[in-house]
Amino acid sequence: MNTTPSPSDAANRTHRRGLAVAWAAAGLAIAVALAGIFIAALRPDTPAGPANAAAAQPDRSSAAAQLLQLDVMSAPLDSAPDFTLTDQHGKNVSLSQYRGKSVVLSFNDDECEDLCTLLAQDVAAANTDLGTAATDVVFLSVNANPLHTAVQDVKTWTEVHGLASATNWVFGTGTPAQLSTVAANYHVPVRVDSKTGEVVHGSELFFIDPAGKESAIGQFGTGSANTALFAQAMAQTAADLLPGRAGAPVGGPAPSGNAPAGPATLGQPAPPFTLPVLADPGTQFSLDKAKGQYTVLNFWASTCGACVGEMPELQKAHSGLGASVAFLGIDVADPAGPAAALAARSGTGYPLLTDTNGATAGAYQITGLPFTAIIAPDGTLVVRHPGTFSAEQLEYVLHTLTNAPS
Repeated sequence: MNTTPSPSDAANRTHRRGLAVAWAAAGLAIAVALAGIFIAALRPDTPAGPANAAAAQPDRSSAAAQLLQLDVMSAPLDSAPDFTLTDQHGKNVSLSQYRGKSVVLSFNDDECEDLCTLLAQDVAAANTDLGTAATDVVFLSVNANPLHTAVQDVKTWTEVHGLASATNWVFGTGTPAQLSTVAANYHVPVRVDSKTGEVVHGSELFFIDPAGKESAIGQFGTGSANTALFAQAMAQTAADLLPGRAGAPVGGPAPSGNAPAGPATLGQPAPPFTLPVLADPGTQFSLDKAKGQYTVLNFWASTCGACVGEMPELQKAHSGLGASVAFLGIDVADPAGPAAALAARSGTGYPLLTDTNGATAGAYQITGLPFTAIIAPDGTLVVRHPGTFSAEQLEYVLHTLTNAPS
């Protein structure tokens, strides 16, 4: 912000960033447009960042600020609300114990297998970019799921998502009342569907300086799919809060130019890409090769439990539809070994490509994993679908598209 919030502003904390960025259950709605039939997901994409996102610290580029949807305080707020929870190792953990370190505070559902997979990838990449500075940065996450509060729950999520070896990753949990209090103190919305048990929560990122004060607030949204850029921006913002490090660059590719303003648009040309084949990185595969037929792009990762369950369904649809529809699997920011092992286990018969730094996922502005896009024969993007597809659902959508009047 360009002005220092008053004490009442700090207390109310509606945070100029926009509160309720929620990840609701995905569904499909069929809408008829002049150009044909377009299938759109009911789950909203992340809104654009705050109007002052570019008003970052002097060493923050406008692209990085936009990528994080960053809202930087011209002067830090009062001390961030303290709390004490239990971490994934069963030890007490409090925010105040990390005085002297830079803290990136998030709220994360320990049953989440889609958007949160991207968060785990970004934390791992940010640690690489931080290098030795990682010892002075803590990625502290609060469990947002009041239905799964056991230490084993946060421990399992940490292990499954590849963060068990990250010594500066701390995933805190507690009683439902404790978790509710922490979320309320940070004005992070958390809602539980009483019928499905699905948890919808805010995606705020709080950057807390070594004195324990909130210095910046960001959003974990569609831009986070571009792992290399988002992780670098997150690492740089955290490192800039450390004494003597402001402006000292961390590793990774610095964001340049303008960050995407919104998601890849239905009815417009699909973003082109050329990616290495997962099983043969020396071979490149271009989207152009699939032009002339409907093409299904499925974004996945081996650390995404929902992706693992979906892959047999996609293979079933691929087998049922035959050569009439092209299928491409895009592995997002995943270690090559686990990705190849999953591919082998799943018996996938269509090409699998590797999006090592998440650039293609970022171009398609995916909202989590898995995510499926469908491209028409003329190269137009006609489907954006967050979440899983069953074989029957996917076949129905494709039959609807292919049988639509031209």
